[in-house]
Amino acid sequence: MSQSEMQKMLAGALYRADDAEISAAHRKACAWLERYNATLAVSIAERHALLAELLGEVGAGANIRPPFYCDYGFNIRVGAGAFLNFNCVILDVVAVNIGELTQIGPGVQILAADHPRDPAQRRAMLESGRPVSIGANCWIGAGALILPGVTIGDDAIVGAGAVVTRDVAARATVAGNPARRLR
Repeated sequence: MSQSEMQKMLAGALYRADDAEISAAHRKACAWLERYNATLAVSIAERHALLAELLGEVGAGANIRPPFYCDYGFNIRVGAGAFLNFNCVILDVVAVNIGELTQIGPGVQILAADHPRDPAQRRAMLESGRPVSIGANCWIGAGALILPGVTIGDDAIVGAGAVVTRDVAARATVAGNPARRLR
């Protein structure tokens, strides 16, 4: 039996994003985002309850300051005590995991969505995804870009504006474009 486009997306295989089931899930997330992004003046507890409606998992004390943007939400897991500052973007076509107590600066983009390198596949409107995992107690500086398939180990630091194209070891500090380990 062939897989649905949603099943292909969740598996990280090539899929078409204009599929009806995928489009419906995206519209649901957009409606939720409209509500969530109007909550800046409400309590963290009220926002936490809203996060639990859409995200795959949201740990106790996790806080995401609006505005916040994502594709679907259900592929995002945020650990206890994690903090995402204003204007974060998570393209969650596959799993995006953020560990407990991780601090993410404003304007950070976590991009699990990917596109084929083959131009014929791009013309066919195919996309794919590669999971992103950020460990516990990390610090991701403002404006950093975390690209598809990257794993960042526990206690790592990513400098502001860094473009993270490769895995980051636990307790490492990286910065720059592309991000490189600092001594």
